[in-house]
Amino acid sequence: MPPRLTFPGLILRSTIGSLLIVFISIVLAAIAHGYSIAGTYKGSAIQNGPDPSIIAVTGTDGLTHWYMYCTSGPISETDRTNGTLNSHLMLIYQSTDLINWNYVSDVFTKRPKWVGSSNLWAPDIQFFNGKYYLYYTAANAGSHGTKGSGGAIGVATSSSPAGPWTDSGAAVVEVQTNRWVYDSHVVLDDYGPAPSGLRYIFYGSFVGGIHARKLSADGLHSDKTSDVAITTSERYEASYIRKHGGSYYLFSSAANCCNDDLTGYSIFVGRSATLLGPYTDREGISLLDSRAGGSPAISMNGNRWVGPGHNAALTDYAGQEWLVYAAVNRADSFFVGGNFTKRTPMFDPLDWNNGWPTVRGGFWASEIVTDRPAAQPGQPNTYVTSYVVPDSPGVLIPELSDEFDGSKFTWTWAAGRVPATGTYGLTPNGTFSFAVQNADLFKDRNDASVLIEPVPASDYLVEARVYLPIAGDFTNHNYAQAGIVIYRDDNNYIKLVHVAINGTRQTEYAKEIPTGQRYGNTIIGPPADWTYLRIAKRTNQSTGEETYTSYTTTQTDVNGQPVNWIHGGTWTHSLGTTAKIGLVSMSGTGYTAEFDYVRVSTVQP
Repeated sequence: MPPRLTFPGLILRSTIGSLLIVFISIVLAAIAHGYSIAGTYKGSAIQNGPDPSIIAVTGTDGLTHWYMYCTSGPISETDRTNGTLNSHLMLIYQSTDLINWNYVSDVFTKRPKWVGSSNLWAPDIQFFNGKYYLYYTAANAGSHGTKGSGGAIGVATSSSPAGPWTDSGAAVVEVQTNRWVYDSHVVLDDYGPAPSGLRYIFYGSFVGGIHARKLSADGLHSDKTSDVAITTSERYEASYIRKHGGSYYLFSSAANCCNDDLTGYSIFVGRSATLLGPYTDREGISLLDSRAGGSPAISMNGNRWVGPGHNAALTDYAGQEWLVYAAVNRADSFFVGGNFTKRTPMFDPLDWNNGWPTVRGGFWASEIVTDRPAAQPGQPNTYVTSYVVPDSPGVLIPELSDEFDGSKFTWTWAAGRVPATGTYGLTPNGTFSFAVQNADLFKDRNDASVLIEPVPASDYLVEARVYLPIAGDFTNHNYAQAGIVIYRDDNNYIKLVHVAINGTRQTEYAKEIPTGQRYGNTIIGPPADWTYLRIAKRTNQSTGEETYTSYTTTQTDVNGQPVNWIHGGTWTHSLGTTAKIGLVSMSGTGYTAEFDYVRVSTVQP
């Protein structure tokens, strides 16, 4: 997947598109609770299988056979010809236990004529009309010369889940000039209060957002006149619909899928009574809003897996649901000489908490084998749900906390970068005012002012209430932002901000390091004029590794205290005890941020 767009902190996906057909048999073994797909091929671990889609089929042997389909690419680091990485044209794997997987074949032995040399991504497997349909993205079917052009959805059919596959010879969803036509998912509208009985095809990505339209009865065409917007632009891709508890749930992925060890891709959910929406998140915010809604179902949690995204799901024979997705091992994150990210297929239990899905009780991706899915009739469920306890403040550290009421002010400016006189200071309303600067803290541009104070010597939680009055009206205010940083220097920090990204307003949680891709980000909950931000820092006592976990909210109780904190992703970093807590207001002009308070406390055990 060649580079799409680069925003400050929002860098999109990449891959390759060469061709090789290799007929091999590969056994894939489990190594996580849930588990990642691993094993050996040509002496190397199974390392790649993005955008998985899965289906169960009863075989002639009486067993259930599970088939998984993945985006084109190599299988592992050693999957090469004369030193060049091979790219299978969408991989098919098969399993009878959802643990050990065998390579079956590639979907195509050569690209369909209509797609030209296009990369083939994101297969979506369906069965209806007595045959199998495999929908896929032809990523380069159109020109990428103008914003929004490029990409179309194709389909191939077969009488067997293993193929051979016959392509339809034309696009099901055509190339469009105003949106990226990627990442399809077909859904039968047979659920909820007023089902139509029709099939719809969902598709779309960051440019233009996710859309849906009617699919023809033969599954080979779509009705462009029925096209409906499902999400706002600049936020989501990789749609997947799950039916649960009388509602439709839209799973979709946000941020960067393919940024090596800084991949911040994460999965968010909205809920609707009807298939075509509107979808709203746990807080009632629409996924169509400029201040985009979406409740996290999984993000990175501080272990070796980052960038969990682009999912499918299944229900095993014991009734336990499992999320199927891809993630990046941050210790082995990219193909040598290939210039793109390894994305490993993953399985983890999908739980439901008060009507909302979360992976593994909110603990998210895991590393320890403990449970097996019930892949065949009669097998038991051994998984027991436990729910994560979010970080919360312990004892306030008054010498590092500031209500900005004028009683004290001990902050200083990092690196001597003092803002212009009159653009910052305490206000009569008991806030710290800080005009958004035409300056930045992003890779090699490091001219933004950072207001700093020391961090505590041990684990801590920092919370701030931040005002950034950029209206949620879809106007472009790139990339004005304000919030908090944990700052060692200009090339080593963690950042949590309310930011304008094109027509959207989002909360971005970012990490910068001095090497490799340098900058990565994920997204958390929707912002408002006033947004509450939290970062909880903990140190792993066994490894010494520092973890920084994010939270946001815009809601308060009757006493005006923040409630309903949204648990976001966790970055690891090595910032140490000489790092600083910082405030930033940057990457634009025309607005003034205000900080109502900064409160630093111990973090509850």
